[in-house]
Amino acid sequence: MIGKLKQNLMVACLVISSVTVFYLGRHAMECHHRFEERSHLGGILPLSALGGSMRTTLRTGQNLSTPFVYNKDMPLIFIGGVPRSGTTLMRAMLDAHPDVRCGEETRVIPRILAMKQMWSRSGREKMRLDEAGVTDEVLDAAMQAFLLEIIVKHGEPANFLCNKDPFALKSLSYLAKIFPHAKFVLMIRDGRASVHSMISRKVTIAGFDLGSYRDCLTKWNRAIETMYTQCLEAADKCLPVHYEQLVLHPEKWMRTLLKFLEVPWNDAVLHHEELIGKAGGVSLSNFRYVTAKVPVVQ
Repeated sequence: MIGKLKQNLMVACLVISSVTVFYLGRHAMECHHRFEERSHLGGILPLSALGGSMRTTLRTGQNLSTPFVYNKDMPLIFIGGVPRSGTTLMRAMLDAHPDVRCGEETRVIPRILAMKQMWSRSGREKMRLDEAGVTDEVLDAAMQAFLLEIIVKHGEPANFLCNKDPFALKSLSYLAKIFPHAKFVLMIRDGRASVHSMISRKVTIAGFDLGSYRDCLTKWNRAIETMYTQCLEAADKCLPVHYEQLVLHPEKWMRTLLKFLEVPWNDAVLHHEELIGKAGGVSLSNFRYVTAKVPVVQ
């Protein structure tokens, strides 16, 4: 009698377990289908649609039928230099080109790069990261993904995407490593002019004491040395552009630059002022309008 009762209980448990697994499985499949539908509607294709590749696809709000595929091997452009050295002018001129989109400073890119440098410089921290399985390969892959998402999605897609965060070029060598087809534009201006501009316009720059010309010139010298040295080491990927020469001879230098970037020539780069604030043109933040009017080149 007891044996038969046990047998019945086991059968009942088996039936209940089977039903539970069935409903949980069906619920999971429904959730998966809903997730993929939402992903399509939101503009990002699910990973399953990428065929296992490392590429990511973005569907723009303007044309949902034309996906924009991006990856670490795309020809990114990075503009940098000490602030007040013409980085905004350069990105505005490139933004005027119909095939290029730079957009405003992200501000987060140089910060995350500085954090990566800090982790690498600390021997103890690097040892602890390695022990935890967070190796250089893991960090590089994470940095690639994070930076690429920021650059791609903070503006409209274009044939050539660029980023203008001045101090990002302190990590030029590292950026060249994780983005093998990227190119770099280093803006250089007379240090005295740069420092006078940041002090007179009261442009706050982390680490710079705007009450001291000596301190600002020392920091300028240190920053430009770091960036210029890395630019020379990656001569085939980095082009130094002197602000004064760009203003005096804009067409000559823009033709040189676009040839270096392998971007077709377009006269619009010489008339960026006509596109400021216009749809599909050059966007400037309210802060930039007030503190740093972009000069007009002749």
